[in-house]
Amino acid sequence: MTTKVISLGFLSIGIILLLQIALPIISFEFWQWGQKISSQILISPNPSQKKEILGISIQNKNNFPAIISNIARVTKPNYQEFNLSVPKLKIENTKVFVDSNDLSAGLVHLPGTALPGEKGNVFISGHSALSPFFSFKTATFGKLTDLKKGDKIIIEAGRVKYTYSVQQLKVVDPNDVSVILPPDEMERYISLMTCVPPGLNLKRLVVLGKMI
Repeated sequence: MTTKVISLGFLSIGIILLLQIALPIISFEFWQWGQKISSQILISPNPSQKKEILGISIQNKNNFPAIISNIARVTKPNYQEFNLSVPKLKIENTKVFVDSNDLSAGLVHLPGTALPGEKGNVFISGHSALSPFFSFKTATFGKLTDLKKGDKIIIEAGRVKYTYSVQQLKVVDPNDVSVILPPDEMERYISLMTCVPPGLNLKRLVVLGKMI
């Protein structure tokens, strides 16, 4: 009897863990399908459309293809981090480390990309998570799929506040570095990137915002 109870217990735990993995994936597929229908999302371009950027590479770390930048900034900012707030996602004053490739630290600003308020694209990466049960402190971008056009992204850097409005969401291949480039070099943009489906590294979701 005891053996049977233990076996059922392990079976139940296994089913719960399986659901924790499967449900986010299924949920993401439904989200992506709905976004396509409403034309709210752009899908990864063909390989021929992808661009190579000098100083940017894809490096495989523990079976995780990560965008790495070796671009050196001519003039260093007078701060090493800035704060990110996304009211829709209840993200408030979360630290973003400037010019860092170390995603294990939390949210990181890709070296060489625009600084807050500058022309170009402020490119920020962060982890997602399979579910709240697997969510760690570093999985700040676990709910980026909840964002919609018009939602606000707020940056506070050097005691100055900058507000960006979400323009579009894009799902791209992990090796696609073209998303680092701003749509228009004369305007001020921000990009938030994370893995999708949540907690897996099959694709990347990029949320593009424009300063208002």
